[in-house]
This record gives sequence, structure tokens and C-alpha cells, in this order.
Amino acid sequence: MNRYLISMAALLAVFPVAAAVPFDTVEVRYDEAPRERIWDGRIEAVNRATVSAQTSGRIAELPYDVNDFVEQGTVIMRFTDTEQRAALGRAEASFAEASARLEQAAQEFERVSNMFENATVSQARFDQAKANRDSARARLEAARSGVETAKEQLEYTVVRAPYAGIVSERHVELGELVSPGQPLISGLSLQSLRVNVDVPQSMFHAVHTIGKAFVYVGDERLAAESLTFFPVADPGSNTFRVRVNLPDGAATLYPGMFVKVGFVVGETKRLLVPGEAVVRRSELSAVYVADGERVALRQVRLGRRYGEHYEVLAGLGEGEAVALDPVDAGIYLKERAAQQ
Repeated sequence: MNRYLISMAALLAVFPVAAAVPFDTVEVRYDEAPRERIWDGRIEAVNRATVSAQTSGRIAELPYDVNDFVEQGTVIMRFTDTEQRAALGRAEASFAEASARLEQAAQEFERVSNMFENATVSQARFDQAKANRDSARARLEAARSGVETAKEQLEYTVVRAPYAGIVSERHVELGELVSPGQPLISGLSLQSLRVNVDVPQSMFHAVHTIGKAFVYVGDERLAAESLTFFPVADPGSNTFRVRVNLPDGAATLYPGMFVKVGFVVGETKRLLVPGEAVVRRSELSAVYVADGERVALRQVRLGRRYGEHYEVLAGLGEGEAVALDPVDAGIYLKERAAQQ
């Protein structure tokens, strides 16, 4: 413990140095930065869905479980298809029969039509042959529709992922009998996310007018891609719902998480320091300050990050010079300590 205190004391000690320090410095200054109002928001996936059964059958294959990743178009479930294949066979047989009957009725109509032109058959006989042909043609179309329906029902026995994503819930188990409309599996995509925030009525006009927001995830600050404003206020809370749309793959976020969302409502001056100048030691944040012929490692209290800079809440004043490369400054201080 004593050795640690001595080490920290050496780091924090102030040494007289030449006026021109051998490392680059930059003056801390006030600069224009967004003035924000911050509220809590909840992450949700843009693409989320529950796939339901479109035909009846028993589940024969269920390769994916919760938290598994699936590519778009991947087979995520198969049903037994004995009934559907039998129905397709019957539909195809009916189509073949209807096709044969149409061919027969067409030939009969052509023969009767020639005889009618020669006045060897009556008008009634001609009309009957024409009706038989048209009826056979209609039955063929109905049989063709039956084949398409049977094929579609057979396709429904293979369930595919509508988009790439992660399985969030599985509603059925292998071997279970399902019916049309029954939920099968739920999933979502982590590629496209958004945040829902309830903004107080008093701030809605400023938020809507400027239309800029940032999502804070730890030390990371993500700019919103766009904002969607719900035009109706909640009568119970007097808030407006605002949807903050995030860029694809912007951060490691998950639906259901609470995050801080800062909406820009104006501009203000903030004391900013370059992020590269900040030294992190456990929970300590510090910068190397050069003051004329003196250099010191000074603890600072930082606020939010704005681009490549941090806001300084305490520990520095405007015009003070800080080392841009803390490593060079630290080496320099150790060398000076060794010379003492």
C-alpha cells in the first residue's frame, strides 16, 4: 500500500522544466457544442416477427433454438407432408382429367361446328357442343388452381427465415402437431435498431424543430440517423413518442435495453479537451498540464464526449495547456524524477 502511494505521489509530483517541453501541447478552450436534454429510451428491433403455421402437420425438423443466428431464407422448420403430397397428387390427377375432357370437348365442338355450317345439325346441338367445351375449359382452370393451391400447401410445410436474425423464442417442440395460425418461432434482427423515447410536451417543439439526437452507450456516442415523431400526445403523461432511428450495426445493442438519449435543443459553450490527451487509471481521469516551466498530472472530472473531445466539468481552466501524447509526457516526468 505504501509503495503504491509513493508511486502515485511520484506521478503527481510537479517538476520544474524548461519553457519549451519536448512534447506537443494544446490549449483547453471553450467551443460551441450542442445543448442537450436527456431522457431514457428503450431499444427495439426494426425487424421482428413471429412466424405462424400456414398449414397443418406434425413438426419433423426443428434445427434452431433461442439465441441461434439464422441467415435469410434458411429452413427453420419442416412439417410432415404426407397429407399435402397426397393432395397435390389428387389435384394433378384432376388437372390431367380436365385437360383430357377439354381436348375431347374441343374436338366435338369443332366437328359439330363444321356440321352446323353445312346445316346438317340444329342450332340446339351446336349450342350444346359449345357449352360442353366452355364447361370443360372452366373445369380445367379450376383444376389448375387446385394444383397451385396444393403446391402452395406443400410449400407451407417448409418454413424459412424471412430475414437474417436471431431466434428470440420458440413456441413449439419437435413432434408437436400444429394447425394454421399457430405461432411457431419468433425472431429479430440486430442489424437495424431504434429507440423509443417519451419527450415531455414542453420540449417537443424544440426537439421537433432541430431534429437531432444522440444515443449514449457507455462512453460511446451514436448520432441518430433520423427521427420519427408521433403526432399524438399521451393524455396521461403529456408526452410525445419519438422514435430514434439508429444506423445499421452502429453498436452492440440489444432490444429491451434502456439507454440515454440526448436531444439537441440548442447550442452552448463547453470547455473541451481532446480525447487523446486523457489518461485513464482505473476510475481516475487525468491530463498532463504544462504551465510555463512546470508539468503535472492533474485529475479532471469529465462530462460527455462530443466527437473527438470530452467536456471538462472540473479540474481545468480555459487557456491551460495539456499534453496531446500522455505517454511522452509520462516518460518525460519519469526521466525528470530520476534526475532528482
